[in-house]
Amino acid sequence: MADDVLGEAIKVFVVRDEGSGLIERDIRAFCAQRLEDYMVPKYVEFRTELPKSENGKTLRKDLRVCAE
Repeated sequence: MADDVLGEAIKVFVVRDEGSGLIERDIRAFCAQRLEDYMVPKYVEFRTELPKSENGKTLRKDLRVCAE
C-alpha cells in the first residue's frame, strides 16, 4: 500500500485465536512499545487464516496481492 512519507505503508495480517478480544489498537500499541515509529503498521487486517503452501509455509506473495 502506498504511503506519502515512506513510499510503502506497513500492513500486518493477524489471525486471532477464537474468542480473542484483540483489536487493532492493541496491535499498534504492542508494536509501538517495541519498534521504531516508522516500523509500526499503518494498517491491520484480521483474517481467519493465512494462505499456506502445500508444505505449510505462509505464502507472502499472496498476502502482498491482498494488500494492494
